Amino acid sequence: MVRTGDIVVKDLIKVYKTGLSEVIALRGLDCTIKGGEVLAIMGPSGCGKTTLLNIIGGLDRPTAGSVKLDGVNIVNVDASGLVKHRRERVGIVFQFFNLVPTLTASENIELPMMLAGKKRDYIKSRTSELLKLVSMEARADHKPDEMSGGEQQRVGLAVALANDPPILLADEPTGELDTATGRQILALFKKLRDEYGKTVVIVTHDQRIGQIADTVMTIVDGRITSSVPGAEFAAKVIAASPATPGQ
Repeated sequence: MVRTGDIVVKDLIKVYKTGLSEVIALRGLDCTIKGGEVLAIMGPSGCGKTTLLNIIGGLDRPTAGSVKLDGVNIVNVDASGLVKHRRERVGIVFQFFNLVPTLTASENIELPMMLAGKKRDYIKSRTSELLKLVSMEARADHKPDEMSGGEQQRVGLAVALANDPPILLADEPTGELDTATGRQILALFKKLRDEYGKTVVIVTHDQRIGQIADTVMTIVDGRITSSVPGAEFAAKVIAASPATPGQ
């Protein structure tokens, strides 16, 4: 089957039980994410954004509903199938970078390929390619505590890309970064869509997301309340911004 990165979510429900209480994170959510697009998911804290991302990524299972990637419903996949899904189909970029602290940048990137059983020559070549893609060649031998937040996020992105997944999932990827560095990370996601055809799903509060997203979707109380083109969202952000003095 050709990997296009299409994602179709139907009637997705997720209920978390804590003792005698229940929290409903997703309430029959439906959405379709086209292969090769950047989808931004926005909404207040606790609305279900990260829950949706985790279910698509195979990190969590829904209470009910389906999640189909290129026609395959991952909800019906067993534990070993989900491991394969996370290793081959999706790459996940975390807000807090999620790098192994005792490994260098190169070694962090190599690790997913080693776990996937790739050959050593390929691993070295692919690691070099990814370091260049995220402009981290000069920091290849540095460990996470020797890097800035932006540098760690670049390496985290390279780690997510190591096994060349068709889908990238990012949870608040600019949340811990300064404005200029956050802009650079967003530009990298745009490049991955434009030049490599990746499907990118980004959970974010960053209002600049409309500059790169094809679609901006808003979730409130576990349901989609709006879905607009990225350009339309960006125009609304600009219109709502305070006027520059002297204009």
